[in-house]
Amino acid sequence: MTAHVIANDAEALTVAASLAEEFRADASARDVERRLPRAELDRLSASGLLAVTVPAEHGGADVSAETLAEIFRLLSAADASLAQIPQSHFAYVNVIRRQGTDEQQKFFFAELLSGARLGNAQSEAGTKHVQDIRTRLELQPDGWYDLTGVKHYSTGALFAHWIPVLARTEDESLQVAYVPRDSPGLTVVDDWDGMGQRTTASGTVRLEGVRVPADRVLPHHLTFEGPQLHGAVAQLLHAAIDTGIAGAALAEAAQFVRTKSRPWFESGVESAAEDPLLIQRFGELSVQVRAAKALLGDAGRAVDTARVDLTDDSAAEASIAVAAAKVLAAQTAVEVTGALFEVAGTRSALNSLNLHRHWRDARTHTLHDPVRWKIQHIGRHALNHTRPPRHGLL
Repeated sequence: MTAHVIANDAEALTVAASLAEEFRADASARDVERRLPRAELDRLSASGLLAVTVPAEHGGADVSAETLAEIFRLLSAADASLAQIPQSHFAYVNVIRRQGTDEQQKFFFAELLSGARLGNAQSEAGTKHVQDIRTRLELQPDGWYDLTGVKHYSTGALFAHWIPVLARTEDESLQVAYVPRDSPGLTVVDDWDGMGQRTTASGTVRLEGVRVPADRVLPHHLTFEGPQLHGAVAQLLHAAIDTGIAGAALAEAAQFVRTKSRPWFESGVESAAEDPLLIQRFGELSVQVRAAKALLGDAGRAVDTARVDLTDDSAAEASIAVAAAKVLAAQTAVEVTGALFEVAGTRSALNSLNLHRHWRDARTHTLHDPVRWKIQHIGRHALNHTRPPRHGLL
């Protein structure tokens, strides 16, 4: 594999904007046909965008969290499924940054700079809760591990070069095993059947005695033993995806009203775009989208500030800022994508137009983790200065 190496934040944003325009052209058709975006992901790898958080000392651009969030917002506004695929990629790059040895970092950062994609095999079905991980890493006499388990919602695994797998060792400590996609005993099943984000291929990963060398296992449990930004960065990207969906829906609604909608007969105007009640509604929706975008930027800057001086307090401020951005982004995405039909009228509901893909994507993606718990943590912090808990979903 070969890939362009992006130099800085400005170049990263330019490349992301250009690719977003390219990906937007066939996004609806890919959704309708459930045509998996293999070629588009190869373009993403070759562009260098997947390596923009590689540290500068390893040859990467090490872009800011604010820039990374904007990259995801741009890509999501073009194709929310495509933008979702590398979300876990960047989360597991962060694990390497925080827990990798010098040799592990040297190896994996070189892989990333050459265009390698990381997938995800973390969630499991039928367990008590999302953090009840039952996949096992069993140490063998020869120093290697055997990895066994079944994972669901494994976004990006089908397209990955490496699949990071959350698993527990004999002492129940949480580890991440980085496993090549073509490892014997590893099977990726394309059985994702979600109504939205249809081309993320968020299917099943089966692991049956997969052999893993010790130098491909990282101690993820240590990530949460001190102040950390792992959860904040992961959630920041989810917020960016929701914000992108909302912006895309608003733009498409406006285009539809300007070019295809008829004015209501009581309005007394010549075009739907002149209807004062529609203008009012578009104003309200625009305020929400602008607010979501503003909070996304604020959250990115809070993460960047905390990175400079990472303490319990700075990490808490970053997590709360990201939680606020995620709450508003999720609420805005669902409301704006639903309001698209309200403002565009009956014709917009035609299945052939596929405008409902925005609502389906928003409704599916915002189920990732409940914002009601984020509001709880925001309230506790505001009222009692209680720091939020350390975990990967906050």
